[in-house]
Amino acid sequence: MDTDDRNALLGQIEGAEKAFLSGRRNRAADLESAVRIFLEFLRAFESFEFDAPCVTVFGSARFGEDHPHYGLARALGGALARAGFVVMTGGGPGIMEAANRGAREAGGLSVGCNIRLPREQQPNPYLDRFIELEHFFVRKVMLVKYSSAFVVMPGGFGTLDEAFEVITLVQTGKLERFPVISMGGQFWADLRVFIAGTMYSEGVITAADVDFIHEAATVEDAVRLVQQR
Repeated sequence: MDTDDRNALLGQIEGAEKAFLSGRRNRAADLESAVRIFLEFLRAFESFEFDAPCVTVFGSARFGEDHPHYGLARALGGALARAGFVVMTGGGPGIMEAANRGAREAGGLSVGCNIRLPREQQPNPYLDRFIELEHFFVRKVMLVKYSSAFVVMPGGFGTLDEAFEVITLVQTGKLERFPVISMGGQFWADLRVFIAGTMYSEGVITAADVDFIHEAATVEDAVRLVQQR
């Protein structure tokens, strides 16, 4: 697909999703959207079939190859692959690319659930298997469904969205034995203070909820926490 065709497709997808999320529509339009969403789920389920346990790594698409966070994610992907895990990411550049790259270099299986966006989100070249999806919520289901642990690297709103959705599923009992591991050192310091301080002190979470995110200082710590799931 050339650039013009891809841009035209992205425009159609963006318009369809905006229409779906814009509020009440007639029943026929919503039924059409429901069918499209079901077919996307079906296509995604058919795309991923592997026996090994899987770990999802999330983080920003904006870190380049020369950034320390990229190097850390690359080392993490390699270590997870050597420990026998499939490494799954959102399929894009930055941290996602680094984790996929490390997994492939270590001889492991590298997979991705890419989302079609106008910028930043081209599939990275280190994916053994990947699928391109239209809806963020379908993508999130796939990234959680196949994984037994979740490593959160430094990232923006999308990374936080994924992390807190998983934590909510664990808190409400929809997921069990699913460690959420943060890496990146000081990047998460203010968030830890907010969770353990503000949220807990205001009574909106319990003492047990404070420990849902496990901090890993090194790649070895992260792999150990995953293996203890």
